[in-house]
Amino acid sequence: MSRPLDSAKLERVRALMEEDGLDALVVRAPDNVLYLTNFWGMKGYDACVFPREGDPVLICLEASAEDAERTAWTSRVRFVRGYDDGDPRPPLARTLDAVMDAARGFRRVGLELSLGTQASDRMVGEPTTFTRGWFDAFPDAADATGLLARARSIKTEQEVARMRIANEIAADAMEHVRGRLEPGMKESEAAAIWQGHVHGQGTARADVELALPFSLVWAGKGIKTFTATGDLPVVEGEPVLFEIWVCADGYWADHTKNLVVGDLTPAYAELEERLMGVYENALALIRPGASMPELDVLVRAGLAFEPSHPICHGVGARAHEPPYPHQAAAGTFEEGMVLAVEPGIYWDGGGGLRVEDNFLVTADGVEKLSAFPDGVVRC
Repeated sequence: MSRPLDSAKLERVRALMEEDGLDALVVRAPDNVLYLTNFWGMKGYDACVFPREGDPVLICLEASAEDAERTAWTSRVRFVRGYDDGDPRPPLARTLDAVMDAARGFRRVGLELSLGTQASDRMVGEPTTFTRGWFDAFPDAADATGLLARARSIKTEQEVARMRIANEIAADAMEHVRGRLEPGMKESEAAAIWQGHVHGQGTARADVELALPFSLVWAGKGIKTFTATGDLPVVEGEPVLFEIWVCADGYWADHTKNLVVGDLTPAYAELEERLMGVYENALALIRPGASMPELDVLVRAGLAFEPSHPICHGVGARAHEPPYPHQAAAGTFEEGMVLAVEPGIYWDGGGGLRVEDNFLVTADGVEKLSAFPDGVVRC
C-alpha cells in the first residue's frame, strides 16, 4: 500500500544516529526494513542501508520489483535474483553482496547485533534468520538495536493511523464471531471464523493491501497461558478467550477479548470484576512521566497472582516490541507510545481470564484504539 513519506519518523531516526555517531544503519529484519522504507517483503530476503544523510538503499528480490515501486519511499532500489543460474548460493548471499556494496564508504555502521525477535515477512510461515556471514561482513559495526527500539517506541501520526486500521479489523472480526458463537462449537472453529473475517474482509478494505490474522482461542477450562488452540467445546456460562493479533500492511494490533454465551457463572463474574478493577487502575496510572516499574508492581500486587507473561508492552511494526515495563527495570511512559496492557488471572487446572487492548499514550492519559469492549462480552 502506497503511503506518504513519514518524514517525522525518519528524522527521529537520523537524530538518534547523530547522537550515537552512526553514519548508516544496515537492517535486515522485515519490520525494520518496513519501518525505514515502507517496503514489506515477501520472503525476508530484503535489506536496507539507511544513511544519516542522503536517500536509503532498499535491496530486494527482482520478483518484488512491482511491490517496491508501489510502496517504497526510496527510489534507490537494488534487485537481487532469487534464483541465479550462475550462482548456486542462496538468495541471502546475493543480498549481502548488494548490502556491502551499498554500505561501502560509510565509516561507522550500525547493525542489528542483539535483535531478540522480529516480525515476519508477508509469507509468514517460514521466517528467515541471520547467517554468520551477515555479521562477519561488518566486523566493526556498532549495535543499532537499541537505537531502533528507542525510535520505534514513539509513534508518528501516520503510524498511529495505521495501527488504528489494524485495531478496527480486529474489532470487526470479534463482532463477526460474536454473532456466530454457540454452545458446542470447538475452539478451533471459533478461531477459524475470526481468522477468516480478518483475512477476507480486512484485505478487502480500500486502505489495506494485506491483512493477516493470528489467534489463540481457548474455551472454559482450556484458558491457560501459552497453549495451542484445541477442540474443547464452547460451554454456556463460561468465557471463550480470544488472544488475537492483526497485521495490516506490517502494522499490528494485539488484543485479548472474551465472549460468553448466556450469563457468566458466579465464579467467573467475580473474577471478571476483580480483573477489570486491576485493569482500570493500570490504565489510570499510565500517562507521560509515570513510572514503568510502578505499573508492573501495581498490576501484579492487584492480581495477587503471578502471570507468566508481561502485563504491558509496546506494539507497532511488531506485535510485541519495547518498552516492556518491569519492576526490576527503569523508565517512564512517554506521549506517543502505543501499549498493549494485558493483566490475567489463571486458575490451577485450567480456566481464568485475561483482558488486553491497545492504548495510545496522550498528554492526558491513554486513548483506547479498539472499539470492541473489554471484559467479558455477552453473545
